[in-house]
Amino acid sequence: MSTFQFKKFSIEQDRCAMKVGTDGVLLGAWTPLEHQPYNILDIGTGTGLIALMLAQRCDAEQIDALEIDADAFEQAVENFEQSPWNDRLFCFHASLDDFMDDLQDEAYDLIVSNPPFYTEQVSSGNASRDLARQNASLPFEDLCEASGILLSEVGILAVVIPFKEEEKFLQLAAENALYPYQITRVKGTPESETKRSLLALGRDAQRIPEVDELVLETRRQLYTNEYIQLTRDFLLKH
Repeated sequence: MSTFQFKKFSIEQDRCAMKVGTDGVLLGAWTPLEHQPYNILDIGTGTGLIALMLAQRCDAEQIDALEIDADAFEQAVENFEQSPWNDRLFCFHASLDDFMDDLQDEAYDLIVSNPPFYTEQVSSGNASRDLARQNASLPFEDLCEASGILLSEVGILAVVIPFKEEEKFLQLAAENALYPYQITRVKGTPESETKRSLLALGRDAQRIPEVDELVLETRRQLYTNEYIQLTRDFLLKH
């Protein structure tokens, strides 16, 4: 089914390589907003899901999204236009490098990204899907370097990445003067291995990060109260 219906908006995704998935929903619902960001940048927006979730959750005046794939860019623009927050959402068809070259001293209070993280070059036969999945199209190094430049003094970088990449990502972030203040490690079930890390990073090197765990299901299709509470404003079944 090409349309994914949320409580307050819908996502068309027939032209996007990467469909709506748990990673994006988690990041959109989890990203800290206590600092009340004035402006937000979603790097590699895909369908526009995370930008739309943040538009629902906060009053940020300006929510910019960046997408390199032409079909995904067009779809994100349409999803933005059909949403209740279309006056605050803007999508740019550009690579991160090109976007930064064109910026005029812009600083963002929040940067979010669900970056590609498959380092192996495996072809699925779909070039757009491979680009969206493989780290070569948006290396963690580039994301951390750009965020170190683009974040305001109070700015936060929020990402979802594989747990096995957490240590590497935190090291790259520290090289760009970004330090963790919130880490949530995600497991599918209580018995399963930790699969994902939700990371929020800022410029305060002295802050001791809050670290916790989120379990999605007690068993197949039986969601935990924590996951239901996190996503209740978005998912119809919750």
